[in-house]
Amino acid sequence: MKRFLTLLVTAALPAMAADKPNLVILLSDDHSQADCSLYGDPSIPVPNMEKLAAEGMKLTRCFVASPSCAPSRAAMLTGLMPARNGAEDNHSKPKPGTHSLIEDLKKAGYETAAFGKVAHYKHNPLYGFDHVGPERAPDLAAAVNRYLEGRSSGKPLCVFVGSHDPHVPWPAKTTFAPESMKLPPHWIDTPATRRQRALYAQSVKHLDGLIGRLRKVTAEKLGDNTLFMHSSDHGAQWPFGKWNLYDYGTRVPLVVAWPGEIAPGSTSDAMVSWVDLVPTLLEAGGGTVPEKIDGKSFLPVLLGKAQSHREKIFTTHSGDRNMNVYPIRALRTGEWKLIHNLRPDLAFTTHSDVLRGGKAVSYWDQWDEAAQNDPKAKALVKRYHVRPEFELYQVSVDPWELENKIDAPEHAERVAEMKKELAEWMKSQGDTGRIFGKPRPADQPETWREVPKKGAAKEEEAEE
Repeated sequence: MKRFLTLLVTAALPAMAADKPNLVILLSDDHSQADCSLYGDPSIPVPNMEKLAAEGMKLTRCFVASPSCAPSRAAMLTGLMPARNGAEDNHSKPKPGTHSLIEDLKKAGYETAAFGKVAHYKHNPLYGFDHVGPERAPDLAAAVNRYLEGRSSGKPLCVFVGSHDPHVPWPAKTTFAPESMKLPPHWIDTPATRRQRALYAQSVKHLDGLIGRLRKVTAEKLGDNTLFMHSSDHGAQWPFGKWNLYDYGTRVPLVVAWPGEIAPGSTSDAMVSWVDLVPTLLEAGGGTVPEKIDGKSFLPVLLGKAQSHREKIFTTHSGDRNMNVYPIRALRTGEWKLIHNLRPDLAFTTHSDVLRGGKAVSYWDQWDEAAQNDPKAKALVKRYHVRPEFELYQVSVDPWELENKIDAPEHAERVAEMKKELAEWMKSQGDTGRIFGKPRPADQPETWREVPKKGAAKEEEAEE
C-alpha cells in the first residue's frame, strides 16, 4: 500500500506542475509610467507593450515602494517596505536574515531564475534564485532562450528579467526627432532637453523591442499557460522623476497577460504597490503568501473578481549616496497626496544636476542659463533644489503635481489627518528618517555644482 501511494503521488506530480502557470517578469530600469504611448505619450511609441496590454490587463495606478533602484527591488523581492527590510538608501541590501519571497516561490514548486538587473547589480544571488544568469548581456532574450533550451527540469518556472533600459547612459544616436518630443509641463524647454529626450525615447524603444523578443522566446519554450508581467523599478532620471515621491518618480507601467485567465484588453485603476507583485505571483502559482509582510496579492483584480486593492499608498525615499541626500515620505490616496520632506533645510540634488554631461545628462547648463532671465524657469529650478517641509496635491485633477495646496485653509483638516497618519505609519515601520551621505545645505547653492573626487563620478554612475 505504501509503495502504491508513493507511485500515485509521483504520477500526479507532472499534472500538478502542468496546472501551475510559468511566470515571466520583465523589469525595466528608470521608466516613468507617463513616458510611453500606452499611457498617453504618443511621442514615445511602444507597440510591443501595447500588444501585451491588448492581450491582458493594463493597470493604471501602480506605485513603487521607493524611487531608486536597490530599495525598490529589495521591497519587491521581500514584500517589505524599505525601513523594514533594511535597504533604505540606494545601493544598499536588506539586513541579514531578511526573508526572500523567492524562497516561497521555490516552496510552491517553482524553479526560479534571474537574468539582468533584477535585484541590484551583484545582489541577485542574495535572494536565493536557483539560477542566476548574466547581469549584463547584449540581448537578455537570447540569454533566456539559451537557458530554456538547456533546461531539463520538469518544474514550473518563474524567471525574472531585468533590463538596463531606459537607464542612463542613453544611446548616442536616436531615430526620434527632438522637435517631436512631448515634454512634461514642469520642465524647461531647451534644445539640449529635447535632444536628450529623443535619446531617452530611443532607450525606451530598445526596451519595447526586448518585450517583443522575450515574449516570443517564452511563448515558444513555455507554452500558453504563462503569466507575463512587465513593470519598472521607478520613474525616469529626469527632473521631478527618479529620487522623488511625485508620481513621475513613483508611478510606473504595469501590464500583465495570462491567456485564459486575464481578460484581453482589460484595464484597472486599482491602486497597487510593488511590494504586492511577488505575493500576486505566489497566489497565481498556488503558493502561500507569508504573514506579516507589507505586500498582499492583487490576483483578484487581474482575474476580474475585484475592482480595487489598496485605498492608500505609502512611499519612501532616503537618498543615493552623496549625490542625493534628501529623505522624503509620502501618503497617497486616489485623490490626494501628502509629501513630507523630512529635511527641508537641505538642498535637493541628484546625479543629473551635480555631474551634468558624461554618462548622466547635459541639459542642466541650459536650465541654469534660462533661469537667469526667465522668471518661470527660475521658479522651476528653485522648486527642484529647495522644497517646503510639506506638500499637498490633489492628484486626481493635478497629475503633474503643480499646485501645492498645503496652506489652503479649506484643506487644514485633511492635512492634519494625513500628517498624523503618515507619522504613525513611519513609527509602525520603525522608520527613523535616517540621513545617508553628506548633505548639501539649502542656503549654500554653490555646493550644488561640486564635482565628486576623481573617479567617484564614474563609480557612482556605473553602479547606480
